[in-house]
Amino acid sequence: MPRAAGRYWLAGMSTSTKVPLAPGLSATLSFVVPESKTVPKLYPEAPEFQTMPAVFATGFMVGLVEWACMRAIAPCLDVPAEQSVGIDVRLNHTAATPPGLTVTVRARLVRVEGRKLAFEVSAHDGIDEICTGTHERFVIDTARFEAKAQAKAEKSKQPAPARG
Repeated sequence: MPRAAGRYWLAGMSTSTKVPLAPGLSATLSFVVPESKTVPKLYPEAPEFQTMPAVFATGFMVGLVEWACMRAIAPCLDVPAEQSVGIDVRLNHTAATPPGLTVTVRARLVRVEGRKLAFEVSAHDGIDEICTGTHERFVIDTARFEAKAQAKAEKSKQPAPARG
């Protein structure tokens, strides 16, 4: 079966059962912000965060945006053998959201360059638009990725070479 230009099937993927990775894929994800996702909870060991207002933390918002993007491409991947990792985040966090409000993230795949995927994203808390921006992800072979991470961890345990 010929593959359409601008579409990308992953190795080993059956074109009859998987959706092609192509611009236009989208997802909407809604999440009620709990107290545990506020700024003071971001790094409990950091005293600087402890005095901050208890509103939805930017760090947790980044994770929510990633989740929506992952959901948009889920029908295209052979999880867990194939997954995606975030490689670029460009978000404007423009309004504070207190716990209890529902944040809705919209993610739309706008570009596919091989295994590199680009998304346009936005988020709203029911009162204000709280985020707009872009996010890029890269499709990985999970076993290969984990092997490289393990090798790096092992390398970090070795003594540094002497400099001469």
